[in-house]
Amino acid sequence: TGASSGIGLTTAIMAAKRGAAVVLAAREEGALREIRDGILTGGGRAEYVVADVGSRSDVEFVAAEAERHFGGFDTWVNNAGVGVFSRLEEISDEDHERLFRTNYWGVVHGSTVALRLLKRRGGALINMGSIASDIPTPMHGAYGASKHAVKGYTDSLRVELLEEGAPVSVTLIQPAGIDTPFAEHAKTYMAEAARVPPPAY
Repeated sequence: TGASSGIGLTTAIMAAKRGAAVVLAAREEGALREIRDGILTGGGRAEYVVADVGSRSDVEFVAAEAERHFGGFDTWVNNAGVGVFSRLEEISDEDHERLFRTNYWGVVHGSTVALRLLKRRGGALINMGSIASDIPTPMHGAYGASKHAVKGYTDSLRVELLEEGAPVSVTLIQPAGIDTPFAEHAKTYMAEAARVPPPAY
């Protein structure tokens, strides 16, 4: 998910180059089509699905399309994320809730939908967290809170799956600042342009 730019885009292209069939999911159809076509031109296998991970039915459609085109999947990456640069006292409830719908509920929807197949076939579930769940950052508090939630959810889910002996690995990736268009795409309440807190890798 979140395959139209940044970490999601790079991961999808690298996976396709290494022989994986990839299903690209994001909200921007134009970008997804261009990425899919580039992978196909390079001899890879790819399909795309326009989806908002904040909607469970959209995520269920992504999984259904993966099964329709490729017979299923053995790895699911919950990567979609959005940001809002704002003081916590100033961010609107609407923006705060939208951020959580993508960053937290997108992970919940993706994980529970993916596990229906992964628990039967075996495979890997990968959730994108952030160092922001461990290091508070001013003007980025709502994002950090959502990544705290992702960390808590993922770590608890891993323990539950271990206890039941499910054949699924659960990985939480917590990058620091990465040089992607994240800040350009994020909503900001600041007068100046937003940027990822340094250092950006």
